Amino acid sequence: MPTSDNAGNGNGLAKIQQLGDNEEGRPTVKAQTIDELHSLQKKKSAPSTPKGSLPTSASVFTEEERNKQQLESISASLASLTRESGPKVVKGDPAARKYEASRVEHVPHQILTPTIAVSDSALKFTHVLYNLSPAELYEQAIKYEKGSFITSTGALATLSGAKTGRCPRDKRVVKDEVTENELWWGKGSPNIEMDEHSFMVNRERAVDYLNSLDKVFVNDQFLNWDPENKIKVRIVSARAYHSLFMHNMCIRPTTEELENFGTPDFTIYNAGQFPCNRYTHYMTSSTSIDLSLARKEMVILGTQYAGEMKKGLFSVMHYLMPKRKILSLHSGCNMGKGGDVALFFGLSGTGKTTLSTDHNRYLIGDDEHCWSESGVSNIEGGCYAKCIDLSRENEPDIWNAIKFGTVLENVVFDEHFREVDYTDKSVTENTRAAYPIDYIPNVKLPCVGPHPKNVILLACDAFGVLPPVSKLSLSQTMYHFISGYTALVAGTEEGIKEPQATFSACFGAAFIMLHPTKYAAMLAEKMQNHGATGWLVNTGWSGGSYGCGSRIKLSYTRKIIDAIHSGSLLDVEYKKTEIFGLEIPTEVEGVPSEILEPENTWSDKQAYKETLLKLAGLFKNNFETFTYGENNQVTKEILAAGPIIHDA
Repeated sequence: MPTSDNAGNGNGLAKIQQLGDNEEGRPTVKAQTIDELHSLQKKKSAPSTPKGSLPTSASVFTEEERNKQQLESISASLASLTRESGPKVVKGDPAARKYEASRVEHVPHQILTPTIAVSDSALKFTHVLYNLSPAELYEQAIKYEKGSFITSTGALATLSGAKTGRCPRDKRVVKDEVTENELWWGKGSPNIEMDEHSFMVNRERAVDYLNSLDKVFVNDQFLNWDPENKIKVRIVSARAYHSLFMHNMCIRPTTEELENFGTPDFTIYNAGQFPCNRYTHYMTSSTSIDLSLARKEMVILGTQYAGEMKKGLFSVMHYLMPKRKILSLHSGCNMGKGGDVALFFGLSGTGKTTLSTDHNRYLIGDDEHCWSESGVSNIEGGCYAKCIDLSRENEPDIWNAIKFGTVLENVVFDEHFREVDYTDKSVTENTRAAYPIDYIPNVKLPCVGPHPKNVILLACDAFGVLPPVSKLSLSQTMYHFISGYTALVAGTEEGIKEPQATFSACFGAAFIMLHPTKYAAMLAEKMQNHGATGWLVNTGWSGGSYGCGSRIKLSYTRKIIDAIHSGSLLDVEYKKTEIFGLEIPTEVEGVPSEILEPENTWSDKQAYKETLLKLAGLFKNNFETFTYGENNQVTKEILAAGPIIHDA
């Protein structure tokens, strides 16, 4: 066996002696030192992307020149505007420098001369861990981030800290002369204003924090699978967990695309471990998520919940895409084997994930999409699935996607075997899994498709008065799209059985930037131009409200969705309901005809009419939010498609 001589080789490491060959006559070890042995262990590679992406042409630059350009670009991102220079950027893991000294020249600290008004962070090295692979990020998380563990299936379990969900009341958007007129402000709007000065205070606080660290993680990635309209994003963060999350959720570049990445279109500075200054103007807590559309930047302070990055970028897309006459949508999307595409809208509990995941159809995406002149495209490169009460039987695709590379947020697991208990809500009920979209077996790559044929609005109506399926006119589609209705069972307190109506404009009110009627008008125009049909599908109660009636069987809902996909629902007779004026089919294959008209299933007809009027009143009250401002002309057109309540 090999032995070592006693003489050093100049760096304090013993030389490896090769005393014999193996059975095939080759040397057993191709290294003379431990350093060389480690260098042999690591084969040089580049970041990868799911199959089907479109690489760009190879760069003519040398590797050294490309590295220099990347580092200069990242250094510029990490430079605060009030400083004379940014950090001295060195690419690579500082802990591994002794094994990788040949990759990047390590300039001695003493040659850096401090200058007036330069941040102290410029006097030290900030190591940039650039587009690391999942394996490298696992190592970083487990070694340096408390609460990071490998579960029994190979996923990385981690903690998001004190915040286990989004903080919509702490999200701010810079209001300037442009956004003042373009964005939706005021009553009902998710956009809470801040001024540019306050944004810059928070930006400097975040950048200085990141520059004070020994290392930061940088992801250069894409949004939108449409090659003509993809957006380049850079995410600068302090945690391996955040870097792996965004690696999964954004579209992963090829080597060639990274070489030609250039300047990002949008940059996130995630300094979530560090709080904002509560005495800064517009701040109401130690948490702040700030967007500057003019600067094309987002700053995160005081929350480590990774979903803020995902949804922050979604808000940006809701602003950028309509400027290109592209509709951004909070929806699921799948495609049949014949090329027919369907969009699924629905709030939590309506069955959007379940119904858009169909083994007989290809998944284009589960949450965020764009509809352009060339068709539909997924914005993301991954899925962010809820995990509470997850089971192999009910959600096999999500269950099987939780493997190596997947991030599990705030789950509870067995201490010894590391088996996750998805029913345990000890940390939070909002447990999540983030994984690349190609972990789903029937995904369509690249995630693009032709123009949608069907637009399906899902509502879990716990009042039990909406039909299981209705065909909508264009104006009705706009009305119900803007309303974004569902009604869920009230809290778990004993004796409370009254359903609670929930409305979320465009089925994603927290993320829209423009007035809801603008998105609705774009939706109607695209549906009209491309011959799409709108549908309202109730996945909730029948035969009475919650507590009296029963929930519509999932098997019936699936038959309805199948009939929509096949086109057979376009060839049956329809009748119009009172109050809401909905067109309901007289028959659907595999579904009992008597449940298609809600009144038939109620034994107490008077109670049905009272409940129907109550729901109609809730719709009308909610819609009052949208009947002011510059969109009055569109709003009047849509109002006529809402429920009509005749005075007694």
